[in-house]
Amino acid sequence: MGTVISLIVLSILIFFHELGHFIAARFFGVKVEVFSIGFGKRLFTKTIGDTQWSISAIPLGGYVRMKGQDDKDPTKVSYDTDSYTTKTPIQKIIILLAGPFANFLMAFLLYFAISQMGVPRLMPYIDEVTKDFPAYNAKLQKEDKILSVDNHAIKYWYQVGKLINDSTDDIIKLKIQRKNNILLKDIKPKLFTEKNIFGEKITRKIIGITPMIKPTYEKFGFIDGLKYAYDETLNASMMIFKSVQQMISGAVGADKIGGIISIVDITAKASQNGILALFFFTALISVNLGVLNLLPIPALDGGHIMFNLYELISGKKANDKVMYYLTMIGWSLLLWLMLLGVYNDINRIIIGG
Repeated sequence: MGTVISLIVLSILIFFHELGHFIAARFFGVKVEVFSIGFGKRLFTKTIGDTQWSISAIPLGGYVRMKGQDDKDPTKVSYDTDSYTTKTPIQKIIILLAGPFANFLMAFLLYFAISQMGVPRLMPYIDEVTKDFPAYNAKLQKEDKILSVDNHAIKYWYQVGKLINDSTDDIIKLKIQRKNNILLKDIKPKLFTEKNIFGEKITRKIIGITPMIKPTYEKFGFIDGLKYAYDETLNASMMIFKSVQQMISGAVGADKIGGIISIVDITAKASQNGILALFFFTALISVNLGVLNLLPIPALDGGHIMFNLYELISGKKANDKVMYYLTMIGWSLLLWLMLLGVYNDINRIIIGG
């Protein structure tokens, strides 16, 4: 069942991406010949207006084929008025950006839905106090509730670490509730060096406490929910962009690249943990699709945007042969990345099994 849900999630995200291209193309009068979810043999096709709407056998992608534009052969063009070829570079760039934008919008809507359902949070209760750390020396205890950090009121655990790290003072002031008593503690945090998810060394301020598992849900009003959705979409985008940057620079090894098997597996597990977990992961995949499609790789939206920016700046179109060979290189790179991802997925399964 989890695998079926994963494929449905992927299909929905692909549909929204391609729908973005479709709506923008039709807005500028471009004929869309095919709108397909999946690749390979067409299992279902229905013609509505001038467009063939299809569901194909391999549900690992999708495409819209516009008149005068063919990713497999960029030299195939048409100069009819309803052709993609005849549109201005600005119009083409908008059409190309519309797909990734739809993915970002999808993520935004999912995060907004989460904000209305309730974001999982931990209450600010202390569980373990690490021996010989500042909190231990200040005699903090299990089940103490943190009420404020430097006079900033605390509602949830995540605020504690953020305020401690953001503090510019050597000493932080904690207000603690212990049963019916209110205690004030002055604590000097300890600097701790660790590696982040990208393997980079970072320095954090810590006092040596861990949270008690007392979960609750933070619900947002309409305006605050919109802000939460915007912030989460932006944070996810920056994280994925930095991941790509680290991979290109070599800071993150090629063995960390995941493929479709990982996506299906993690989505399936998320679906088993409830609708919130599924929404969180679906939003992250949607942002992932948006960011990756903006990479300046020929055959991706970002590559086509690059060609159109060249035309916009130089006033002349890119050479057809150059576009063709660069597109073929782009497809080869994408195929290599897909195969590498699948290889890594299988390797993890073998090692894990």
